[in-house]
Amino acid sequence: MTVRQKILKLLYPLLMRLVQRNARVYHNQTTVPAISFYTLTAELTDGSLLDFSSLKGKSVLIVNTASDCGYTSQYERLQMLADAHKENLVVIAFPSNDFKEQEKRTDAEIAAFCSFNYGVRFPLMKKSSVVKSSLQNPVFRWLSDAEQNGWNNRAPKWNFTKYVINASGQLTHYMDPGIDPMDSKMRTAILS
Repeated sequence: MTVRQKILKLLYPLLMRLVQRNARVYHNQTTVPAISFYTLTAELTDGSLLDFSSLKGKSVLIVNTASDCGYTSQYERLQMLADAHKENLVVIAFPSNDFKEQEKRTDAEIAAFCSFNYGVRFPLMKKSSVVKSSLQNPVFRWLSDAEQNGWNNRAPKWNFTKYVINASGQLTHYMDPGIDPMDSKMRTAILS
């Protein structure tokens, strides 16, 4: 961990106190996606493929992440959430360098960093683009295109934006980065 990352980790609680009040949660309970979530796949950092059909029956939390961000300490909180709800929740991280060059590491370096510094054991995908562009990861294209997911057009506005998909494959929540993974809003979203 760099000196900058150590400072950011120390400042994380203060950052969260400042931003949580204004962090927004968008919610949908009724719209069925035009394209099934379970048709998606994504490549893990080790090069293997995660077929989302294997996630049927579980809630899924998808988060775009970065190793050099003020929110990077959320990795630890995400693992705590995954551990607390391991029977019915899968957390999946999508590292991205879309916001101010905050993820310069290779996939192998990201995996090692997350494991060593935050104890991450949940799936880490290959680094990709999550913002709307021709390079946008297909999973994030689905998450941010209402014509595909049924209601949401919001792409991540910063690192650690969160999307909750329920056990039936419906996108139910979009959450700003300032929502802590262990916040009651998150628990309500994944259990609903």
